[in-house]
Amino acid sequence: MKAFDIVGKDVPRNDAETKARGTAVYTDDLKLPGMLFGKILRSPLAHARIKEIDVSRAARLPGVKCVITGEDTPKVKYGNWRLFPDTQDEYPLAVDKVRFIGDEVAAVAAVDKDIAEEALGLIQVEYEELPGVFDTDASTGEGAPVLHDYCPTNISVNRKIQYGDIEKGFAESDYVREDTFDVHAVSHAYLEPCSALAQADQDGRITLWTSTQVPYIVQCLLASTLGMRENDIRVIKPFVGGGFGGKMELRTWEFCAALMAKKTGRPVKFTLSREEEFLTGRRRHPMRLHSRVGFKKDGTLVAKDLKIRLDGGAYNAMGPTATFLCGNFGAMLYRYPNYRFLGEHVYTNKPPASAMRGFGAPQSLYATEMQMSMAAEELGIDPVEIRLKNAQVSGDKIPDVATISSCGFIESIEKVAEMSDWKNKRKHLKPGQGIGIGCYSFISGGVFNWFNTSYPFSAAEIRAFADGTVHLLTMASDIGQGSDTALKQMVAEELGLGMEDIRITAADTAMTPQADLGSWGSRVTLMAGNAVLDAARKIKAQLFGAVSARFNLNVIYDFECVNGRVQAKLRPDKGISFGEAVAMVQKANRGEPLVARGSYTPRDKGLVTPAFGFGSQIAEVEVDQETGQVKVKQMWTAHDSGTVINPRAVEGQLAGSIQMGLGYSLCEQFVMDKGKTLNTNFLDYKMPTALDMPPSEVAHVDTYEPEGPFGAKECGEGLASPTAPAIAHAVYHATGYCCKDLPITPEKILKGWKRSQ
Repeated sequence: MKAFDIVGKDVPRNDAETKARGTAVYTDDLKLPGMLFGKILRSPLAHARIKEIDVSRAARLPGVKCVITGEDTPKVKYGNWRLFPDTQDEYPLAVDKVRFIGDEVAAVAAVDKDIAEEALGLIQVEYEELPGVFDTDASTGEGAPVLHDYCPTNISVNRKIQYGDIEKGFAESDYVREDTFDVHAVSHAYLEPCSALAQADQDGRITLWTSTQVPYIVQCLLASTLGMRENDIRVIKPFVGGGFGGKMELRTWEFCAALMAKKTGRPVKFTLSREEEFLTGRRRHPMRLHSRVGFKKDGTLVAKDLKIRLDGGAYNAMGPTATFLCGNFGAMLYRYPNYRFLGEHVYTNKPPASAMRGFGAPQSLYATEMQMSMAAEELGIDPVEIRLKNAQVSGDKIPDVATISSCGFIESIEKVAEMSDWKNKRKHLKPGQGIGIGCYSFISGGVFNWFNTSYPFSAAEIRAFADGTVHLLTMASDIGQGSDTALKQMVAEELGLGMEDIRITAADTAMTPQADLGSWGSRVTLMAGNAVLDAARKIKAQLFGAVSARFNLNVIYDFECVNGRVQAKLRPDKGISFGEAVAMVQKANRGEPLVARGSYTPRDKGLVTPAFGFGSQIAEVEVDQETGQVKVKQMWTAHDSGTVINPRAVEGQLAGSIQMGLGYSLCEQFVMDKGKTLNTNFLDYKMPTALDMPPSEVAHVDTYEPEGPFGAKECGEGLASPTAPAIAHAVYHATGYCCKDLPITPEKILKGWKRSQ
């Protein structure tokens, strides 16, 4: 594999010093002259018809400049799945009904926060309370109240996959196991609460600064809900303090800020409290997964029948995508000759669930991995060996789902087993100690155009200057994962420049090329990276032509950009500096700037994604036999993300995935009472801190992805999946208790331990 100068090196993050010094500017840090402060009135009921809203007292309060309800809006429903209008089920402010505790009913803008808060208490809402449903069984039962008129069954999305002969497969199986798993909702728990600031100009056009992962999607949906043209909306993403999928939709406060800015002629800012984030924020989908799997005696997989019900809460949000992906992930990792999947997305009167790191994979793969581990134990096969026997490899095809391209899955299993001393540890652990394995596969962005955009999936522009510098413009959103740095590394590598020679402007819909679908699904490195390389190669083509003409070189010469020069590969003396080459191109074109645009849209081959990442993880735990408390002593990870663009950044992503996996498996959970979230602060919502992180060892499996820029593909998000099953398997190994309903609490362990003894 080619050695790179900048790609593959530990390059410091583009924003590292700014964040370390505390000078990074987030949305809530922004202040504009005459700015008003917004607050949202939320429903105290889980399900009710709105009979009347009286805002007169609030509107008369001194300092209040604007009060709006659903009746003041264009009443346009929205949702990210624009390709299917029926899935667009949400108003910016409730119009007819409220469907969960915290649903947005009205908004106030005032000269300060205290007055806005006081005004909320003066708004009078008359509700007609309706019966609520708080789990999928109740919601789909006979006589259940209907949450949305268009959907009388409360099942908003069905997804089916089937190939092979499922019944024949089970008939030919020597061993069949059938399990039901319940996985729970958890919070994204990003440190920066959602915030949006809008300003209207004299022509009524809107500029919106917002903490988002998807500037382009917000621009489009905000224009739709306001009845405006898309390019009359400018969306700017400042620094973002984490998203993890929780900031990838248009949200009420963004709409309210924009509409109230138009109405008042003054800037309007909304920032949510932590209580609002926990009470009403998007969350990972709770699911019930029923999985039946058939094996031969030697551990060879024969058939899998998977049924999943997603508890979507009150609105679709990104539930259709999660439903779609659950079935794909259920067919991933291992070879299933016969496979059937039925997924159902169900409305309930709870806060909407939506995208969260892993996007259906942590839930689906939890069931997969736990069944593989339990089957291995019962068949008398080492859990590592049963995975090696069934592991997918390059070229494997899943009908109507995917064809596996680059794949280092087997190598990752072998490597992590070696790193952890798996076989030796399995034999010599003391009572209460256990070691377990979990594996994953994940997408590098999606092929399916659910947002129904006519623009490329990713686009980039590069401007080259005679002083030897370039300016990269991209709508791709760095939300903390370090994508700005990775994209600059790609430009530097391709054009033979230093990182200091490149300026980047990102995530501003008025300044950067249309479009980019945002930061989700591990799509940025591969998709935005390919767009960046497309633009860089167009720049190179013009520079090579200029140098060839300068030295009157035959066209058979190959050229290169290296060390700040443009030169013939076999005649380095026949070359000039990058800046001189740019000046030559401009002179030849009568001063026209040297600018190139690149784009990338995955080729449509019926695939789910252009590429898949793979990996394996092993956890060693110690369980206190008196209290049931689990201590994770060590984690080992081996992952295949193709060419690693920035090893230090990748390892940071993996550490973050482990932290989220720890919380998902051991402690994080919402406490709910008839649709109301009771633990709405970080004290009561228990999540791991840096002090809880176990020692971790990481290995990068060396593969090359042909579809990826420089051979790169996803990293970080896929690793959100294996931690929970690895820990659960280790607990199973230590205690005999197999957790089928996350999280794994001490109480569950002690009860299960007692039964197994």
